[in-house]
Amino acid sequence: MTLVLWAALTSAVALATRQRVVRSATAGTGQPWLVPALAAVCGAGAALAGRTWAETLAFAILGLAAAFLVVIDFAEYRLPDAIVLPTYPLFFGALTLAAALENDWSRLGRAAAAGGLLLVSYFILAWINPAGLGLGDVKLAGLLGGFLGWFGWPQVLMGTLAAFALVAVVSLILLALRRVGRKSEIPFGPWMIAGAAVGAAWQPLVLG
Repeated sequence: MTLVLWAALTSAVALATRQRVVRSATAGTGQPWLVPALAAVCGAGAALAGRTWAETLAFAILGLAAAFLVVIDFAEYRLPDAIVLPTYPLFFGALTLAAALENDWSRLGRAAAAGGLLLVSYFILAWINPAGLGLGDVKLAGLLGGFLGWFGWPQVLMGTLAAFALVAVVSLILLALRRVGRKSEIPFGPWMIAGAAVGAAWQPLVLG
């Protein structure tokens, strides 16, 4: 029941804010139902991953932003600051509340450290290969690093590697199908988000 409620709540917020977010972030996001549908999936995932309401709130905030970012990046190859930057204080603020309620500040420290590590690492990669990574990817990496770091360092590693593995596999499939060329641009943000989901789910799936 909790899963359904969080899915419905996240989807409702996406539906209510879609027009305002779209106007401030980008020209459009394709099908109007797509963002609320993705937000519902993310809300359900937040309910599954969160152990407390504060944890679930933090994950739902990130999931709501992710739903918009996935659709926009696929449509326009960009991750707007109007979505990414406001998510930082909201997400880390909710994580701080979760840490306070659980009296577990080590998890918050690890989340902040992992977010900073991925932010710097992606910045270096973008500086080395600006054609492969944009600054939007760099800023998103800080959020996803914080998310994965909340769970643990193995999840940070798995989520990061999964993102690169996913985009590599998708690129090879699209090349084989001749849907893209060798120099075609493929959005990386959605695969970063998918990789983070894989990383967060990895330990429960493997260790039960």
